[in-house]
Amino acid sequence: MTAENSVITSVLVANRGEIASRVFATCRAMGIGTVAVYSDPDADAPHVRAADAAVHLPGATSAQTYLRGDLVIAAARRAGADAIHPGYGFLSENAEFAQAVLDAGLIWIGPPPSAITAMGSKVNAKEAMKAAGVPVLSDLDPSAVTEADLPLLIKASAGGGGRGMRIVRELGELDDAVAAARREAESAFGDPTVFCEPYIERGHHIEVQVMADQHGGVWAVGERECSIQRRHQKVVEEAPAPLVERIGGDMRERLYDAARTAASSIGYTGAGTVEFLASADGRFFFLETNTRLQVEHPVTELTTGVDLVQWQLRVAQGDALDGPAPTATGHSIEVRLYAEDPAHDWQPQSGTVHTIDIDADVHFGPLARPGIRVDSSIAAGSEVSTYYDPMLAKVISWAPTRRRAAAMLARALSGAKIHGLITNRDLLVNVLREEQYLTGDTDTAYLDTVGLATLAAPLADERAVAVAAIAAALAQSAATRAGAVTLRGIPSGWRNLQSGHQSRTYVTAGGDEVPVRYRISRGAVELPGAEGVEAVSWTPDETVLLVDGVARRYDVTVTGDQVFVDWPGGAVAFTRAPRFVDPSTVQRPGSLLAPMPGAVIRVAVAEGDRVSAGQPLLWLEAMKMEHTISAPSDGIVTVLAVEEGRQLSVGDVLAVISDESDVLEGQDSDAAVAAE
Repeated sequence: MTAENSVITSVLVANRGEIASRVFATCRAMGIGTVAVYSDPDADAPHVRAADAAVHLPGATSAQTYLRGDLVIAAARRAGADAIHPGYGFLSENAEFAQAVLDAGLIWIGPPPSAITAMGSKVNAKEAMKAAGVPVLSDLDPSAVTEADLPLLIKASAGGGGRGMRIVRELGELDDAVAAARREAESAFGDPTVFCEPYIERGHHIEVQVMADQHGGVWAVGERECSIQRRHQKVVEEAPAPLVERIGGDMRERLYDAARTAASSIGYTGAGTVEFLASADGRFFFLETNTRLQVEHPVTELTTGVDLVQWQLRVAQGDALDGPAPTATGHSIEVRLYAEDPAHDWQPQSGTVHTIDIDADVHFGPLARPGIRVDSSIAAGSEVSTYYDPMLAKVISWAPTRRRAAAMLARALSGAKIHGLITNRDLLVNVLREEQYLTGDTDTAYLDTVGLATLAAPLADERAVAVAAIAAALAQSAATRAGAVTLRGIPSGWRNLQSGHQSRTYVTAGGDEVPVRYRISRGAVELPGAEGVEAVSWTPDETVLLVDGVARRYDVTVTGDQVFVDWPGGAVAFTRAPRFVDPSTVQRPGSLLAPMPGAVIRVAVAEGDRVSAGQPLLWLEAMKMEHTISAPSDGIVTVLAVEEGRQLSVGDVLAVISDESDVLEGQDSDAAVAAE
């Protein structure tokens, strides 16, 4: 649907963050101008600075800005762009937007609107693929589901990214799960249509990258495995797929044939991904076709040497695919670094990123030799907003073997400096070093099988945390003395006669207090209770300690009340414990606090209701996902502080759950007073 042999001179990317920056990188290399669009929260975002020009879309939410196709097209015209690249998410799979771009006389860097329409509804897409001879799973009507159909998966017909998806294992859960999936699908995609299909408990998520030109040529550009997921959203992706490598035989060619058939049957052009659900024995079934570039496309680029964005641009200009599809070399693994807390139900985080420093060989580009690539549009000072996905970066390795790729990626992550927000970094490193993962035995149940108790465990153990606290205390002591007006060269705590020990207390992200006692005297440090630890040197930014006879260097960064300690292979974030507690900040016992910013979309209880531990009380919508807030214990709802539609900040009181005996005792006391 794009004009053959058109020349693209300037591209507007109808997206934000790392995907916009990624497209800009290829455009620059091809000598093509770039235009960004940005919402109010993204005014100072790196993707805006990376473009040649930028156009403001007034508003904060996606619906006000990045989902407004009319505003995006108007921005392209104002900036003089002659083509629009949709990135992924937002309008990337919106056929009406694609047609509007073409009707405006602009080049659409994507498949024809007819192909997007054919794949836009998962229900219709499965019927089309079944007719084309591609293997599919059967659909189930939610109103006709029986016990024999369980377990099943509810899916949104429009969109993807795990939104609008629910697993149902008991028939009594079906109605609530369908209602929740519809709400989430409506919020994320503007379409509440959902459907059901059989759920394969231990399936493998396999996808084939396709590239098709306007002349009938179709490449299958390698396959990927994306089985490690949380809430049906991918966390780790790799190429080639470990399952396909293990099964061998003709499985890869059968996947490629099915993917090429899927693309050809709908007249596809440009980059796309045909996704399959595979069983452990190598059988596979069509899931969906993503009519856009995928988040995980870098693993395919690194293993094949193909710049997929460049080919998107070339195909949009009418170029034909030249020669056979490229073959893959080595192994590539990508992880998605999120601002979220896996140990606490994957709670998304928001706020300021003070530091993000990941050692990389390249950004957004190919690797000439084994190494690390980072795709990110987050920098020091960036705000992670509640309006958008909390992904900070994609970190990708490429090496001759899978184990080498995993080791390189784990080292890059463990040595990164990430200050300001809780992230899933420790979980990613633990996965990359876990033996079941290293053997390639990774299906969609991997996180549950190994367990978050193991995978979300901090990289720093209890002793490492205690040593990090010592490093922090000595660095802060040096900083205090360096900032002194008088006696600047005298160590903190110095006296003519021996003084008592100084002390500092730090609090970990998990709420544990870590006290440090020390005494600095004539260039030496006494550390009572810190067996095997000696201080070598300390400055406001760095402490060197001998730990069991091994010299270790610790970088210390202080931002407000937060103290970040980094060393090769580890990191700890502390908060300095206040010397005095403000009574007004003490919450009433039993208070249930908002774990994240968001909006209340449903309340299931009222004041006076008896609740049991784990019972859902209300639901929040945050970062495009629906989150359930459950009762932490048995009791009575004595205070309900929210209502539907209320916007919340982290720490806002939602409700107070009181012990039933305390409530009854209070009622008895009130009755006695009344009787008097």
